[in-house]
Amino acid sequence: LTNNLKSDLNANLCCHATGDPQVDTAVYQWMTWDRNPQTRAQIESLVKAGHVEELRRRLCSRMSFGTAGLRAAMGAGFARINDLTIIQSTQGMYKYLAKFFPDLGSRGLVVGYDTRAQETCGCSSERLARLTAAVMLCKDVPVYLFSTYVPTPFVPYAVKKLGAAAGIMVTASHNPKEDNGYKVYWNNGAQISSPHDKEILRCIEESVEPWPDSWNEKLPDSSALRSDPLQEICHLYMEELSSLCFHRELNSKTSLKFVHSSFHGVGHRYVQQAFKVFGFPQPIPVPEQKDPDPNFSTVSCPNPEEGESVLELSLQLAEKEGARVVVATDPDADRLAVAEQCKWKVFTGNELAALLGWWMLYNWKETHPEVTEFKKVYMLATTVSSKILQTIARTEGFHFEETLPGFKWIGNKICDLTKMGHEVIFSFEESIGFLCGSMVPDKDGVSAAVVVAEMAAYLENKNLTLNQQLKNIYETYGYHISKTSYVICNDPPTVKRIFSRLRNFGGENLYPILCGGYNIVQVRDATTGYDNNQPDQKSVLPVTKSSQMVTFTLQNGIVATLRTSGTEPKIKYYTEFCAPPGESDISSLEEELKRVTAALVEEFLEPDKNNLIPRSV
Repeated sequence: LTNNLKSDLNANLCCHATGDPQVDTAVYQWMTWDRNPQTRAQIESLVKAGHVEELRRRLCSRMSFGTAGLRAAMGAGFARINDLTIIQSTQGMYKYLAKFFPDLGSRGLVVGYDTRAQETCGCSSERLARLTAAVMLCKDVPVYLFSTYVPTPFVPYAVKKLGAAAGIMVTASHNPKEDNGYKVYWNNGAQISSPHDKEILRCIEESVEPWPDSWNEKLPDSSALRSDPLQEICHLYMEELSSLCFHRELNSKTSLKFVHSSFHGVGHRYVQQAFKVFGFPQPIPVPEQKDPDPNFSTVSCPNPEEGESVLELSLQLAEKEGARVVVATDPDADRLAVAEQCKWKVFTGNELAALLGWWMLYNWKETHPEVTEFKKVYMLATTVSSKILQTIARTEGFHFEETLPGFKWIGNKICDLTKMGHEVIFSFEESIGFLCGSMVPDKDGVSAAVVVAEMAAYLENKNLTLNQQLKNIYETYGYHISKTSYVICNDPPTVKRIFSRLRNFGGENLYPILCGGYNIVQVRDATTGYDNNQPDQKSVLPVTKSSQMVTFTLQNGIVATLRTSGTEPKIKYYTEFCAPPGESDISSLEEELKRVTAALVEEFLEPDKNNLIPRSV
């Protein structure tokens, strides 16, 4: 800033000082560094109005990496997503990458973005992506900046194909319209994990003052170091996607019709291309949701995981067009919801995983008829997801492994297993995140959508629906009945108090011994690393001190987990009853699971006492 501007700024602050030295210092830093007039105006307005606590929330803390990178509401403040915090984050990224990769100047960085935008703070995913590119370009680092919005899986795919040092995707996926995010991928194509996340945060804190050229949003247009990977990556992705197509001739002849919703996001054109690769007619798009809309104007929330309530337009169009299957990708196209017309069943993530796991194994066997053992074949799932793959693995002989929640753990496990010569043919997390094969070490709604379509077409040729095949799977391997939901808690101290109470339920360091009248036979606490089922009482899963997660195994075989979300103010709960094959009294299993789940919430979370907000649907 010029001296005159600094004088004006100091005079303004003197007139409207908050009286809190910490807040005043943060305000001064913000007003000195921020060049976005809209976010500057937001802070000025809060100062003038004397909203000290709001200023403290926005300015006196910084975002940290969760299960999906940085994610927060867009707006002014160091705790929010905006021009300045994205510049600071990328400067920290540069500092860390430059130390880690001596050849950063030849490897470069991949940058992609979704379609989010918010007029009130002048933020859009595209603008934030361009500022990200500018920071790297001004340090002579090549940047592969996509020229238009892309599905999130395209960024890790591009990192691998282009040999880049890292990748950044500007997206908040399925979060509310007010949010945005900064998702970071390492050179193996998987999301960053420890220690990279902590070291990058440390470098960000050491690089908070913007460099002069970091604000040059136009630099990507003029720099010879910027290139657009869109055409190459889209071509390579679609070409490799064909390796997941096993029945192209059936696909071209099927009488099935499909409806696709892209939930106002990026998925439409890419799902259309994927269906073409598999030999299908193009799916029927939901016209109101086909094109990008950062306001997500036709849905209460842009998360297809919420089920029938947000799939209303898709189901109506399917009935009108005589389409039996609906596929819906979330706004950044890395998640997939599926519904089938049998009084419209919307499959849960766990149910769809049972189908996709069966399908990928079936086709692997068909394409490897000479192989009688599956010593190098793996499937993966997060620990809060259904145990159905584990059950199938025990029967069929392939390997199954669990990871912590979050696809970053699955992605890194895929990379590790691949290095050892193993093949991961399917991975999933219950929150409708699926990966068929391992071409992208992240969940991928585009590939999953067309794989589901091929599975449905194959089953239709056998006079079976998806739901009928799901029942066949459960009858063969045993019913796996699960329930997943959440409560909302906007007060972090309350969350901390709830989980502290669980760890001292019957006295200091004593966990609960009963839930719903059943004895708890195993407790695994991933936050502290405790597991009373291990000889040394240490959990096999990695310790995650930054999030809360406790799993209880009950005497009747029900497994229940409580955990905090890494991207939203939610406490999630997961329960599952794994019945043996041949169990026919499904209603009694469902009723028992319902009772235990209700007891888990009431006894351990105390929603009324803690003012927890139940899920609205």
